[in-house]
Amino acid sequence: MNKVMTRTAQLRPAGRPPGRRDSRRPGAPSSRRPLTPPAAPPGPRPTDLFAERLLAVLSGRRPVHWMLRHTAGHAYDDLARLAERGPLRTRGTDPVVRDIGYYVPRGGALEVFARIAAGDRLRALAFRLEQGADLRWRCTAVEMGGPRPPHGP
Repeated sequence: MNKVMTRTAQLRPAGRPPGRRDSRRPGAPSSRRPLTPPAAPPGPRPTDLFAERLLAVLSGRRPVHWMLRHTAGHAYDDLARLAERGPLRTRGTDPVVRDIGYYVPRGGALEVFARIAAGDRLRALAFRLEQGADLRWRCTAVEMGGPRPPHGP
């Protein structure tokens, strides 16, 4: 046994206590970079936010004027016309967004479609989002099942 201790003592530098050489042990030397905290999770996508906002208005859970600052151009008028008809008002369960897809026609613009489950029916909702100079997204068009009425001058 003395031979083993003597041999071990010869391998390590003097004045240093015996230790393990396990790289899995915390504080052990490692060739890996230190871990950085994960970035904050990104916020909801504008497509998801606007689908939920439009759904709230078209189902009657929110008034139309709630979308006033989130719309631009004729979108507010189109939304008001759609909300009058109450296309997503159901008895019992609230309508939910089932699926969302989008197309990017150019930078700062998104054309979005959403499938909405309202009761036992699936409905289609289409809207366009444009990013302004202030980097806020605004809805510039909204349509739901059927022809779009013509706009005046």
